[in-house]
Formats: sequence, structure tokens, C-alpha cells
Amino acid sequence: MAQDSTQPATGTAPAVSARALLPTIVPALLVGVVTSLVLLGVSAAAEELQHALWRDLPDALGVGRYSVAWMFAVLVATGVAVGLVVWKVPGHAGPDPATTGLEAPVLPLAVLPGLLLVTALVLAGGPSLGPENPIIAVNVSLAVWFGARAFPATARRGWVALAEAGTIGALFGTPVAAALVISEALAGQRVKGQLWDSLFAPLAAAGAGALTTTLVSRPSFDLHLPPFGQPGWGDLLASLVVASAGALLGMCAVYAFPYTHGAFARLRHPMLMLPAGGVGLGALAALGGHLTLFKGLDEIAELAADPDGWTAGEFAVMTVVKLAALLVAASCGFRGGRIFPSVFVGTALGLCAHALVPEVHPAVGVSAGVLGLLLAVTRQGWVSLFVAAVLVASPGMLALLCLASLPAWLLVTGRPHMQLRPDGTAVR
Repeated sequence: MAQDSTQPATGTAPAVSARALLPTIVPALLVGVVTSLVLLGVSAAAEELQHALWRDLPDALGVGRYSVAWMFAVLVATGVAVGLVVWKVPGHAGPDPATTGLEAPVLPLAVLPGLLLVTALVLAGGPSLGPENPIIAVNVSLAVWFGARAFPATARRGWVALAEAGTIGALFGTPVAAALVISEALAGQRVKGQLWDSLFAPLAAAGAGALTTTLVSRPSFDLHLPPFGQPGWGDLLASLVVASAGALLGMCAVYAFPYTHGAFARLRHPMLMLPAGGVGLGALAALGGHLTLFKGLDEIAELAADPDGWTAGEFAVMTVVKLAALLVAASCGFRGGRIFPSVFVGTALGLCAHALVPEVHPAVGVSAGVLGLLLAVTRQGWVSLFVAAVLVASPGMLALLCLASLPAWLLVTGRPHMQLRPDGTAVR
């Protein structure tokens, strides 16, 4: 007898009704807008402080904006300022950032002001970290606290998913990144209904977050590299090699992470750990120059504006210095995420490959380098592919990146993550 087409296939969960999904839209949209506004507010405050620290103050003092002495002084002062907040402010600016990732813990509200303050200080002061981890933690905690009171029947996990999706959508200016992250997180889990039912409300939150960010700040990740047409066999070979090299380079940082974190942890006090980290970052800035400061998003645009403007050696120095700066900043207690600095490292690596072998197209080198670095550092396959692809506006790049991800993934899967357990051991 033929199977009734109106019945779900064996083993397939029935879809959630529209009546059940409809009430989730308004809360999801509200969460998405708020998460974006929190991100934009912290970013705007950090930008104003950055201008004061790196433009107004050195100009008033008559010193070079990015002279070695000034970079060293500001990075050490940032370590002191963040150390004071971690030491004295209630909540100590949240847990050890080396133990956190994109899936943020729900923190007490008393912790959030200190965490927001140190995030703005880090973004402005120059340490090589992005805003993603602490902003997600703040937004998740706010959503759970307010959501539990406004809609007590909604599960806590639902508010966490909405806040994470809204923040990721706001960070990247598109809900696609959030949908990919959530899809990856749901893999292997029992979900109610079909996958799209589980994505429905988070996608609304991500769309609201992305649209709010786009309307206010108009973000763009396209580096405007030289146009890339149809891929050839040489492009495939280059993408495989560069992505694998990026993955290996990223794994060097991953394996070093517990040791650098342990070295700073021996200092035991934030007023020793964070200023010491500032000293290390100041020394690295002296080696790599001002482009190796900050989260790296504006700096990669400067690199990509002139792919032939530096030698292979200069690109190599920036690659190694930025990766070392990321390692130090993430180990000594600065609050921040590791995605955006990794994008800078991958970009510099890809441009280094182009400088060494001019036949390697800049777009291929950059995308493949970013892909390999992000796979090693984040272990988020979809996010790595997405970020690598949006840096280059070329449909032909997607096929290359999908193939290049395979050997890179074989190099990183099953190995430690760039995230530690509370006891200092690496997460696998």
C-alpha cells in the first residue's frame, strides 16, 4: 500500500504548528534589536575612547600617534585599567576569558557593568581581541533575566538562543551567520519538530539584530580585492595549500595556549597578569607595527587595499606578531573574542602567499588563509566558511573554499580547542 503523503516519514518529527511559532516573533525581534544596540553602544564608546587615546592625546602631547613608546605606554596603561576593574569591580568582569567561547554562560546582572567596561577598554586600548565573546555573554544574561520575568513560561534555553543569534547577526550584519552557528550547535541534538522550526525564532532575532546594525552603521566585510573570476586548477592547489598552512599555524597557537595561560596564571593577581600582558603586547607592537593592534577588522582593509604594498617578509612578520598578540591577550585576562584577530592573521598569511608566489590570486590566498585559521581557532566549520567567503565577493570562491576546508579540517579535528577548562586543561 502506498504511504499517505500527508503523514510524516518514519522517524521524522512532525512540524511545529504555525500557532506555536507565531507568538515567538515579537520577543525574538525585541531581543535582536536590543542585542544590536548593546553591541553598537559599546562599539561607539570604544571608538570615541580610541580616538582620544590614539589621536587626540598624543597630538596634544606632541608624540607620534603610533610611535613605539606611545604604543607601549597605552597597552600597559590598558592592562592596568582592565586589571583594576577585574580586581575591584563587583563580579570581577566575569569568568576567565580563556574558558569561554561563543556559547556564553549566563552571568548575574551585577557582573555585566564591569564586563562592558573592560570590553570597551580592550577595544579602544589596542589588545588583539574582538567584542564577540563578552557581548554575547552580556546579551545572553540580559535576555535570560528580562525574558524570565516577562515570559516566565518560555524556557531559559530559548532566551539564550535568541540572544546568541541576535548578537551574531549584529556582529556580521547578516542573519546567515547566526543560522549556520545554530544549525551546527543543533547537530546531533533531539529537536522538537523540523530543523527550520528550531531556527524560526533565532532567525527572526538574528535578522532584527543584523538589520539594526546595518541601518545604523552599514558594516561591510568585502575587502575589495582584485576581482576573481572562474577558478582554475592552480587556484584549487593554492587554496588547499594555504588553508592547510593556516590550520597548522592556528594549531601552533592552540597548543601554546595552555602554556601561555599557565605562565600568566602563576602571577595570580589581575594587577600583575594584565599589566604584564600589556608589556608583552607593547613589545609585539614594536615588532609588528600599528596594524597588528586592535581587533583587526579595519586593519585588514588597509592590508587588502594594496596587496602588493608589502614584501613577503613583512606580511610574515605581521602574521606571526598578530597571532602572538592574540595568544598573549587571550591568556593574560583581557576580555574579548578570538574571531576577528584570527581573520587578520589569515589575511596576512594569504597575502604573504601571494607575495611569495604571485600566481596565487590575492582573493584565493586571503580566503583560504582565513578559513584555515578560523577552523583551528574556533572549530566552527560553518562560521569559518562564511567569514572566508564574505571577504571576497565572488561566487566562484565557494567551491574552492569547500574543498580547501577538507584537508584543513582533517588537521584540526579531534585536537584541542583554543579554549580551556577552569582547571587550565585544553578542551577537546
